[in-house]
Amino acid sequence: MKRRPKGKYAWSVTVGTKGQIVIPKEAREVFGISPGDTLLMLADAGRGIVIPPKATFEKLSAGIFGKKDEEVRE
Repeated sequence: MKRRPKGKYAWSVTVGTKGQIVIPKEAREVFGISPGDTLLMLADAGRGIVIPPKATFEKLSAGIFGKKDEEVRE
């Protein structure tokens, strides 16, 4: 059996009748995903769908809005 490259993962998920998927437990643990978290889903018709880690979402929103959440609350 081949070993996977460090930091690289692949999981299989099934889409339910309501269009929902279950994020595998290992994936939730690796990326620190908890119930109630908001995930960003990006899609390209030719390349597919990606759900980046939370840190990517935070960097993207900081780039768009110019401030982190902590700065906005002050």
